[in-house]
Amino acid sequence: MASNVYKAIIASADKVVPKSWHAPGSLWNHAAGPKTVFFWAPCFKWGLVVAGLSDLRRPADQLSINTSASLLATGIIWSRYSLVIIPKNYALFSVNVFVALTQMIQLYRAWDFNRKKALTEAKPVTATPVKA
Repeated sequence: MASNVYKAIIASADKVVPKSWHAPGSLWNHAAGPKTVFFWAPCFKWGLVVAGLSDLRRPADQLSINTSASLLATGIIWSRYSLVIIPKNYALFSVNVFVALTQMIQLYRAWDFNRKKALTEAKPVTATPVKA
């Protein structure tokens, strides 16, 4: 039950796409092809990967542990889901693996920063001897 806007866009695109792409089983008419959300969702989700990679330049003290943990969890969950659904969506799988990996790195950076910060704060202050 597609919207009229969607139908109009696909009808226009069908005229531009080469006829050889209209064959059954081709990418254009595939169950996870450009006419479906199975194609476009992974395309747009790569934005999360790009954002995660750009955050590698951000200082570790500015990283959000909660955000990184939630994105890591969703990356793992959706990676699994993308292989269970029919049709199997390998594009969705790959983007979610990369989301999980980038957020795992960010989570480690934030954890390591907090660990080192706690160690430096816990060090006892040693008195220096005064020369007489």
